[in-house]
Amino acid sequence: MSSAYEPSDTYSDLHSPRSEFTGDEFQPDPAAAFVFTFHPVDEELGPDQRWSTWLEVERGSRGPEPRPPWVVTEQAAIDTELGVLKTGKEADVFLIERAVEAIGDNPAKSSLLAAKRYRTEEHRSFHRSASYVEGRHTRNSRDSRAMAKKTSHGRGVAAGQWAYAEWDALNRLWKAGVPVPYPVQVDGTELLMEFIDDGEGGAAPRLAQVRPSKELLGGYFEQLRDGMRELARAGLAHGDLSPYNVLAQDERIVMIDLPQVVDIVGNPMGMDFLMRDCHNMATWFTNRGLEIDEQELFADLLTMVF
Repeated sequence: MSSAYEPSDTYSDLHSPRSEFTGDEFQPDPAAAFVFTFHPVDEELGPDQRWSTWLEVERGSRGPEPRPPWVVTEQAAIDTELGVLKTGKEADVFLIERAVEAIGDNPAKSSLLAAKRYRTEEHRSFHRSASYVEGRHTRNSRDSRAMAKKTSHGRGVAAGQWAYAEWDALNRLWKAGVPVPYPVQVDGTELLMEFIDDGEGGAAPRLAQVRPSKELLGGYFEQLRDGMRELARAGLAHGDLSPYNVLAQDERIVMIDLPQVVDIVGNPMGMDFLMRDCHNMATWFTNRGLEIDEQELFADLLTMVF
């Protein structure tokens, strides 16, 4: 008779298939958990490429949640500059592809972004700044002094303020349901946002460039009025709204260029800016055959403010 302390045949046979387990047939060998499969990644970047800056920016500088599924957040993604979309008075807009290759079980992913890069004061010709920024404040006193003295640091701060002003506006309006591009991220003087395409790979045309049917024209106006109402409900006016700052993406319109968004009540000229927005858009729609009374539109928006 074997001793009660003598190992049984089950555990004494070192050649048994069970020997790969450590004392319990349902507990795997810990060493097996440290087996990795490596996939080499080409780290050579072209002259118009950079690694994605998504994880380099502060948490509050990335787009609001829930994020659209097309937003690429992988650290291994590469940004490739594809060309210039627009040159403007205060900023230039570039087309960027943010893409990540397939790695292991993770599929490849890519999206097109509009990169708006604000110029410093000596390189821009945005002469209406003072009236738009009435009521805005700079928290950092050092930055305020530098801006007042127009030092190189101050000029950089001023350019960054316009980028962050548009970033804040896009975040706020996106959440409110206003038809604006989704804001992806902001980093210094560069703002990355959704690229609004024409469905064929190019940029969507501005409203001023299209000749919609009467039915589509009415649809455009309904969307525009709803967007202006949501702006007004938030106490804001676009401040520079015109057919050149509205994109027509098939049957959908999208408002763009929002760094100068105006507090209707807090800015002494807020009502004037709102009235001008109404005048510009009512004139365009009326000239296209859809009679719009700018005073009625203005009065309708005021009911959203007060």
